[in-house]
Formats: sequence, structure tokens, C-alpha cells
Amino acid sequence: MPETTPSSAADPLVLAARSGPVLTLTLNRPAALNSFTGALHGELLAALEAAAADSAVRCVVLTGAGRAFCAGQDLADPAVAPDPAPGAAPRDLSEVIDQHYRPLCLRLRSMPVPVIAAVNGVAAGAGASIALSCDIVVAARSASFIQAFAKIGLVPDSGGTWLLPRLVGRARALGLALLGDKLGAEEAQRIGLIWQCVDDAQLQPTVQALAERLAAMPVKALAGIRAALDDAWLLDWPQALAREAQQQRELGFAHDYREGVQAFGEKRAPSFKDR
Repeated sequence: MPETTPSSAADPLVLAARSGPVLTLTLNRPAALNSFTGALHGELLAALEAAAADSAVRCVVLTGAGRAFCAGQDLADPAVAPDPAPGAAPRDLSEVIDQHYRPLCLRLRSMPVPVIAAVNGVAAGAGASIALSCDIVVAARSASFIQAFAKIGLVPDSGGTWLLPRLVGRARALGLALLGDKLGAEEAQRIGLIWQCVDDAQLQPTVQALAERLAAMPVKALAGIRAALDDAWLLDWPQALAREAQQQRELGFAHDYREGVQAFGEKRAPSFKDR
């Protein structure tokens, strides 16, 4: 078993476990369904930054402790809770977005290694968006996804408005966002919201095997694939072709391309090193 170490010495909100080149980060507020506070944001972003800077890490897994992946924003957090005092000024929710959620989402989509979301339970609101921001989402059969924003008078955030229609199309995205109904993991896989739904007992071994497989691949190219697919939504056909040519130019100069071709010719397993 990998050794688990807290990201903070006192009352850790994120747990880090290394198993070879795979780093698992576990949101650790199980009593609050791993809902976000400023402190949790800080620890998670710091853990991701550390992983991005660590050349020994070649894949990151994000999951939750207890029975939830992440229930979204903790509405009791003073940063977002409406002041009940008569005449009190409303909270400016954009400050929380700009300070916490935007940096987290940008970091996830720019990691130099693949990121897997292992959704072990409910992923609601921003928790669902964060899961969907990862490169591959594997969910336990008992897990669920809830776009809960409309129920409290808000719109999907943490990239939700960008992700949902791209993953499942406008009609399903609107249905999920407007109604806020619970979507089971099996249905989430069926409509293309996530990559895979597995039996609960198989979540950890399935994700670990997938993470180890990705870690052994040319992760610099994998990160480039993510970036290219994201950018393709904003490019026309000639621009996309030009972008591909530029990426192939850069990757063609790298160690992993030469190693991959040589290993193919020698009929052996490649040893990829670029990051």
C-alpha cells in the first residue's frame, strides 16, 4: 500500500499517497461530504502545484474520503453564506470564484501529467464540475452527479457551463443544469458525461491500474493531447491543422518520440521519460 501523508501537519484537508509514479490526492472533509472551503481550496491547489513541479509524478488521481467525492461549495463558509442581518450587503460570489475556483480549474486543465477523477460518491455542484475537469472520470456505480446550482439561484460554475454542453450536448446539458436532478453513474457513462462506471469494490483497483498505465505512457504527449482537444473548440479547420503541425514539431524533437519509435522497431517496451 502507498504511504499516505497529509498535506498539512494539523487537521489535513487533503491527503497525499504515492505509489510509484502515481500520486493520489484525497479530499478529506468526510463529515461535510468534502465540500469546499477556502482552506480546502488552498491545500488542494498547493498539492497540485507540488505534483506539477515533481518530475517523479506521472499521473494524479483525485478522489474523496468517506461517502462523497465532493458536495461542492460549503454554504456555511462565511465567504459565501448570506449575511442574515437586515439590510446587510450581499456577498460578491465572484470573489470566491476568482480567488479559489478559477485557479483550481486552470491548474487541473494545465497539469503536465494526466489527472483521473475517482468519483467514489456524490459529486454535486462545483464538485461535479471539478470531477469533469479531470482528464478521465471513473465513477463507482453508487456515485452520482448533481448540477445543484439552479436550486439555490445560481448558474453552473467551475467550468460547468463550458464542460456540460461539450460532453453531452446542449439538450442534455440544459436538462441537467435546469432541473438539477441526480444522475447516476451508469447513466452518466451512457450519455458520455464520464468515461467509465464500475462496481464500487472495483473503483480503487480500476483507477490504480489505469493510472499506472497512463504513467508509463509519454505523459508530455498526453498533456498535449488534452490541450489540443480543448483548444480545438475555438479553432477553425486550418487553425487546427496548423496547431497539430506545431505540436508534432515540438514533440518530434523530444526523447519520447525517438524512444517510442526505437522501441517499436526493437519490439520491446518503451521507457518514456519526458514530462
